[in-house]
Amino acid sequence: MQTILLSSGVMSQEGSPVLNPVLISEDLTPLPSLKAAGDARIDFDGQLSEPLRYHEDVRTGCGGQTWPAGLVLGKHMLRYHRSEMRDARILELGAGGGLVGLAVALGCGGSSSRLLVTDQQQMLELMKTNIRLNHIENRAKALILNWGEQLPEDVVTQKPNVILAAECVYFEPAFPLLMQTLKDLLILNNDATVFFCFKKRRRADLQFIKMAKKAFHVVEIFDEDRPVFQRQALFLFTFRSRKDSVNSSLGDKSGNDQPSAGTATPSGAKGAADCG
Repeated sequence: MQTILLSSGVMSQEGSPVLNPVLISEDLTPLPSLKAAGDARIDFDGQLSEPLRYHEDVRTGCGGQTWPAGLVLGKHMLRYHRSEMRDARILELGAGGGLVGLAVALGCGGSSSRLLVTDQQQMLELMKTNIRLNHIENRAKALILNWGEQLPEDVVTQKPNVILAAECVYFEPAFPLLMQTLKDLLILNNDATVFFCFKKRRRADLQFIKMAKKAFHVVEIFDEDRPVFQRQALFLFTFRSRKDSVNSSLGDKSGNDQPSAGTATPSGAKGAADCG
């Protein structure tokens, strides 16, 4: 069972994120209870010998707490991609508090690996806090990266070859913005691999994968836990530039980039809704 130990404070009512009912899809299921501010220690089912220290605070936005796809993607990277990450140039998109990127930095990253965790302005201090909590200031940096806008100078300089994105599919009007940023990153480095994990909560979520398949080489990748997390409507993909899809060394560690026979595709399943 996933180990998450919490030490919670109290979240004021005025700090709760505002939800606009006009923007909520008709098939959106009720929101789960948001966590109070506090600290967690997360070991990704024993994949980290020393648990990640992770501060959660949804007063900065819903991305300020852990969400299922982040736990799935973090565990996948630790289980299957440790060796590739040791000298990787890693970027996390829509990082929230930086859960996935920090897990990779702690469990996989060597002294030569570099991590950029990115999100909107309101998440910047939370990302910085979690970098400090885990004592990796020398190889991790928090940045503002707004989807659809010009890539920050630090990103352009780094030319990341590993891009992590978990729980980034939650608001349909943002799909074109996220797609533009992914295109920009794969133009910047067409050898890069995007590891993309999301929980399907609305019919519209599938539209993003359809958009991605038109732009990139998209593969649903191997994970021995896939039968478990797909029952929770969680799906795990890699996106690559079509120019680089033949020769890439990252992705499915089973030696076969195709889903196994009988693998479910993300259709029809519903879970609790996420605000981001």
